[in-house]
Amino acid sequence: MSRQIFEHLRRLDYFIRSRATGTPVNLANKLNVSERCVYNYIKLMKDLGAPIKFCRQRNSYYYDYKGELHLKFVKETNDDILS
Repeated sequence: MSRQIFEHLRRLDYFIRSRATGTPVNLANKLNVSERCVYNYIKLMKDLGAPIKFCRQRNSYYYDYKGELHLKFVKETNDDILS
């Protein structure tokens, strides 16, 4: 994955947590990607376990419960694993 995709996912996570995505078309404009790309990102996030829903009243995606997406390497504290 390119660095730009990670940045899009980071921003998408922020908009979802803020319940400020707008419609898929609005969100595509905010991320400067196609609407199809938005659907692909949402699917990817759901595949990673994100509980994403869409509220038709607010016209926004949201997480069904609090949390956030983390896309980073985390070093394990137990160095014996590599031995």
